[in-house]
Amino acid sequence: MSASIVRTALFVPATRPERILKAIASGADRVIVDLEDAVQENLKERARGNLERFLSETPDARVLVRVNATDHWAHAADLELCRQHAGVTAILLPKAESAAQVLNAGCIGKSIWPIIESAKGLAALSSIASARGVERLSFGSLDLGLDLNLTTGSRAAEEVLSHTRYAVLLYTRVAGLAPALDGVFPSIQDSTGLHDTVQFARDMGFGGALCIHPSQVAIIHQALKPSPEELHWARRIIEAASSGEGVFVLDGQMVDAPVVGRAQSILARGT
Repeated sequence: MSASIVRTALFVPATRPERILKAIASGADRVIVDLEDAVQENLKERARGNLERFLSETPDARVLVRVNATDHWAHAADLELCRQHAGVTAILLPKAESAAQVLNAGCIGKSIWPIIESAKGLAALSSIASARGVERLSFGSLDLGLDLNLTTGSRAAEEVLSHTRYAVLLYTRVAGLAPALDGVFPSIQDSTGLHDTVQFARDMGFGGALCIHPSQVAIIHQALKPSPEELHWARRIIEAASSGEGVFVLDGQMVDAPVVGRAQSILARGT
């Protein structure tokens, strides 16, 4: 995959270092070693030690790291570890709520992926997205739902989360960031639900999704692909546009530059 194309970013807990290489081999575009939610409080230091050994013993490996949140006692030590290793390519910053937090994390010289997981983070999204060092945005629907007192799985909750997705997409575009990633789909066994959720996010404009199990990777990649009908339509548009006409009619529909651009985008996703 191109360095700029990220369809999947797979979490692996730092408490299970033997799984990191397996995650890298899973086909996911990025692997995120997790020092935060997947690690119990009493195992934080052990998890960081596991990651330290992995990075030292596997210098060619490239991973992202989800550090603990800014107000957590382990945050500074997590960042210092990441600063010391070239194998850490970016920092996943959980519960990002201000540009200042992003700038502080970015001082170690790594790209930052802020995760929007609270009302404060959502309210500060414009400044977070435009902060120096931010590469792309994501959001955590479970934490955000808890903070906003949403009823998980309800139609009302999904409507609010759709507004959140819109905000993430809007400020991604305004700040010129890499395509945003949708949050995790927590039901590992529900492949149909995952596929439908990712297609929904794709149609909204997301570039991919965070994931929590290797079995989700191929499903997400498949869900992001255009359908055969979309590919056929796009090829016909590009072929017709090769005539050099700025505006033309195909199958009774006007085709201009934005339509050609959409066709190009569909073909790019199909490769």
